[in-house]
Amino acid sequence: MKILGIDPGYATVGFGFISSERGEHKLLQYGTITTPAEMDFPSRLVMIYDDMVELMRRLSPDAVAVEELFWGHNVTTGIGVSHGRGVILLAVAKYGIPLFEYTPMQVKQAVVGYGKAEKSQVMDMTRRLLKMKQIPRPDDAADAIAIALCHGRSATSLLQKAGQIR
Repeated sequence: MKILGIDPGYATVGFGFISSERGEHKLLQYGTITTPAEMDFPSRLVMIYDDMVELMRRLSPDAVAVEELFWGHNVTTGIGVSHGRGVILLAVAKYGIPLFEYTPMQVKQAVVGYGKAEKSQVMDMTRRLLKMKQIPRPDDAADAIAIALCHGRSATSLLQKAGQIR
């Protein structure tokens, strides 16, 4: 199964693309979609949508895993990220790829084995599980890889529940 993990945002959207077969995970590609700060907000959303569609077209994932939002102290940023996440969900739904959503705690639990793990622990375990020499940068891409890995480690039980085993 090829999984596209997405760390939503509006200035930077991280993506991580892995293959996951029988408990073996391999990093295929990662990066970010970035929008210029001087661009008006609606145009940034259009750019995210168009880039997401192009990313799915090029990579042909079997599933897309997106992180659910955690609302911190900055509500203004959270609202913008929510808009970006909505556009991402729209792009995935219109493209017709199965979508799976995970909370930050679920990602930590799946990758580290502890739902309250520190970000550094998640990044180090992601590096180890994918046999990488170093943690990928920027953080948005590294987070997206962890989200994809979360789905790869969780997919069997989720697919059985959904009756989607191939």
